[in-house]
Amino acid sequence: MKTVWLVIPCYNEKEVLPETSKQLKQIMQDLIKKEKISSESRVAFVNDGSKDTTWNIISQLHEEDPIFVGINLAHNKGHQNALFAGLMTAKEYADAAISLDADLQDDVGAIEEFIDKFNEGKDIVYGVRSARTTDTKFKRGTAHAFYKLMKMMGADTIEDHADYRLMSKRALDALSEYEEVNLFLRGMVPMIGFETDVVYYQRHERFAGESKYPLGKMLSFAVEGITSFSTKPIRMITGLGFFIFSVSIALLIYFLIVWALGYTVTGWTTIVISVWGIGGLQLLALGVIGEYIGKTYLEVKKRPRYKIESILYTK
Repeated sequence: MKTVWLVIPCYNEKEVLPETSKQLKQIMQDLIKKEKISSESRVAFVNDGSKDTTWNIISQLHEEDPIFVGINLAHNKGHQNALFAGLMTAKEYADAAISLDADLQDDVGAIEEFIDKFNEGKDIVYGVRSARTTDTKFKRGTAHAFYKLMKMMGADTIEDHADYRLMSKRALDALSEYEEVNLFLRGMVPMIGFETDVVYYQRHERFAGESKYPLGKMLSFAVEGITSFSTKPIRMITGLGFFIFSVSIALLIYFLIVWALGYTVTGWTTIVISVWGIGGLQLLALGVIGEYIGKTYLEVKKRPRYKIESILYTK
């Protein structure tokens, strides 16, 4: 039987951890009884520098039952780095790892289907939402726009898939070879290849606590994904520059003709619009180019993506 770890990044999740751990423990015990996974399988909570009692709860869970593993990061490094830390730890002990969020929005009842597909020989299994009925119209619309934009920019992402997925040890070993500091796992994992499949599930409301991805963070995450996997924004700026230059030449010819015909044109509106339009475009261009320069700066420094302070694990 295969050993499977569940990897759950946690940041200030004291409200949900008691219920999350209860449900996941029951599911793992049922799968062990059905002999679909080995008794060495674990539920690993990754504490991403939480400011509440999250780590204390994780430590207590481990003391009560060795099925729970605690991975304590030395500093808050963000969801993607915390998830990566958990996956890289899991690959040292498990044949496969399933990543999911702590808030119980990901349907934990789908875990058995993930494992069934893994036992059939799949290396990567993506959890894909069957519907977005729990989202507001605004969030639903922006989410679909995000996936379409990512595809347009050349990033190979799975629509309506977040970070609920299974990865075999072979896939995790391949993921570990990607050394970039700016992590966007939704774009990185599809680049690995191997045999893949999909599990469709119904996403629930958050069990308790507050969302760790408000609008500001979602926008930042979108920028991170686009600039990590595509240089098209820079090319678009170049194309826009050529277009505006062509328009300016056409306008120059037009005003020369008007001047030659003796018409008096004040041109105030044209000048103001031109100044503000070109100024805004220049600032936008500098911002996009600056984003890429900043990423290059971080990659060149090669700072560690995370530091593990301690691990609570019992065989």
